[in-house]
Amino acid sequence: MSEVIDKLLAALNAHDVEAAAALIHENYRSEQPAHPGRAFVGRAQMHANWQAMLGGIPDFHAELIRSADDGDMTWSEWSWTGTRTDGQDFQVRGVTLFEVRDGKITAGRLYMEDVEQSTSIDEDVESMSGRRPEHR
Repeated sequence: MSEVIDKLLAALNAHDVEAAAALIHENYRSEQPAHPGRAFVGRAQMHANWQAMLGGIPDFHAELIRSADDGDMTWSEWSWTGTRTDGQDFQVRGVTLFEVRDGKITAGRLYMEDVEQSTSIDEDVESMSGRRPEHR
């Protein structure tokens, strides 16, 4: 299964949407649990999404940090970088869980998030909880 993920990595870095889409089952199911409204079904939507991504980030680069297979599931940690056509920096990191059957990715759970430049863990904890950590 890692071979499929390696091929996906190569296709994305070559900006070859057709090669990437060829690895995706036509009834591919995608969900992003932290963003439920982003769920979709179908290779066509995946193709359209990546066409827009690669068009909007002409120097898009994916790095596969690590990957592990567990049955028909491949867990992968990714870093995506580039510069958008409007000049904004693009940095996303996270984990994907891809179900792979017969050489095709049939489903994905993506936990990919923008990289933030926060000032401190104390401020982030306060932002999330309403309370600043007490240091002893």
